[in-house]
Amino acid sequence: MIQAHDARAVRAAEDPLLARGEPLMQRASWALSGVVLRELRAARGTVRGAHACLLVGSGNNGGDTLFAGARLAGRGVRVSAVLLDDRVHRDGLAALRAAGGTVTHAAGRTFDDVARHVVEADVVLDGILGIGASGGLRGLAGDVVRAVVRHLETGPRRPLVVAVDVPSGIGVDDGSLPRPDPARSGSRGTHQPSAPAVLRADRTVTFGAAKPGLLLPPAAALAGVVEVVDIGLGLDDDRTWHPGAVRRLAPQDLVDQGALAPPTGTAHKYSRGVLGVVAGTEDFPGAAVLTVSGAVRTGVGMVRYLGDPSVTAAVLAARPEVVPAAGRVQAWAVGPGLPAAPSAPAAPSGKSGHSGSGDAARSQRTRVRHALAQATGELSSDVVGDAVPVVVDAGALPLLPDRCPPWVVLTPHAGELATLLRSRGDDVERSDVEAEPLRWARRARDLTGATVLLKGEVTVVVGPSGAYAQTDGPSWLATAGAGDVLTGILGSLLAARSEDAVRDPGLPALLAASAALLHGRAAHRANPGGPVSALDVAEAVPGTVAALLRGDL
Repeated sequence: MIQAHDARAVRAAEDPLLARGEPLMQRASWALSGVVLRELRAARGTVRGAHACLLVGSGNNGGDTLFAGARLAGRGVRVSAVLLDDRVHRDGLAALRAAGGTVTHAAGRTFDDVARHVVEADVVLDGILGIGASGGLRGLAGDVVRAVVRHLETGPRRPLVVAVDVPSGIGVDDGSLPRPDPARSGSRGTHQPSAPAVLRADRTVTFGAAKPGLLLPPAAALAGVVEVVDIGLGLDDDRTWHPGAVRRLAPQDLVDQGALAPPTGTAHKYSRGVLGVVAGTEDFPGAAVLTVSGAVRTGVGMVRYLGDPSVTAAVLAARPEVVPAAGRVQAWAVGPGLPAAPSAPAAPSGKSGHSGSGDAARSQRTRVRHALAQATGELSSDVVGDAVPVVVDAGALPLLPDRCPPWVVLTPHAGELATLLRSRGDDVERSDVEAEPLRWARRARDLTGATVLLKGEVTVVVGPSGAYAQTDGPSWLATAGAGDVLTGILGSLLAARSEDAVRDPGLPALLAASAALLHGRAAHRANPGGPVSALDVAEAVPGTVAALLRGDL
């Protein structure tokens, strides 16, 4: 498991060590230079004669970079530093000069001239901003980085880019990116629209602990391979999950944390978990098939399906082990393939017109309301049994009550989350959610009380005690029906741990993150490196579960 700590927690760990005179900067710069030397040897076979260009800002991050540059120069690397601020680390600058590195100030050159110099290097170290900065790169630094980005996008070659602690300009604690300025000077005397001033890294060397922005979207896509180096902060030994922390599960965590476990010798179908599924309509029967397939293939003891007879027939044709009858369940999965509301009057025959209109869709919404009533404890004469967890997806999201317990797990994509938030009074669009996923997932958690799994390239899960960020699936997983399979997988995990999930407020978030990991790994297994369909992913789940239990992933 990777646990990322926010800037406040990192500074709190650093301060007493610095007060005691611990050489944190020397440890960081030594580790940074070691990574750069290793990467240069891998790329060129030798470090001698390689060119390393340092982009240096003010503060300790610039000092880390300058001291690392001095060590690189001592190993035969040609090192040039471009200063982007008048205030740089004095001792680091002196060390670089003493080791034979060259130093120029960007203020005395055109942006394009600086950019050409940067992209001619073999490796670029981004040491402009560290965890103490916020709001992105501004002024000279922002203009220079925008020019470098343009040259990298249009030029014939790209050097290796290593971010020092974090890529400069990202939201360290939330993974946000600065919004593009409407117009910035592209070169001296000209103006044009610009992209955000963030240099995409191939590798980020981060000190003491990962930072949330390295795991969270959209910034995670700019961090490259994240390498955490130990400088003695002791945060790896801190198991306290403070509010600003973000976790990412590794495959072994699914076994270690109890999300996956083989059945005992005395297990039976009821003890292994019974999942009730309300999904699909005449217009979208495939959603029901995919949801139950995801659940069955994950290993739940029984799946009960409730729906229209024609959809039930499709479900049974695909999965004959599904039980098409009501009865006691230990978790629910509701909403895939269910439109939020009728879009047209029912046809005279009672059949749906389109998009889920008609009696069948209304019956599905009634079943969803009953499942939600059981989950939230609002029991009535026709809803019996103990409170159980529920996965709420797609068309079931608008049916939520005002407040939910944390064992209600919402699984929207960005557009659905924006719609949910607007229904609760927030002025937010899909683009806002995509720009700040953690912020809006937390907002949905605060407004509803539910655990929130926000689907995307990086899946963000927010529970009452913190957040997870999982990036386990290939880009091919962005395909129709994949979310339905995820709903079934998560429903299966919740059914197997039903009582625990109701008793432990943090467990549903752990199981949601586990489902995202299992879903992503199954997609890789279904067709490594190539396209997958949602049903391919469901069929790959049993083998993925077996591999996880063996420790082979």
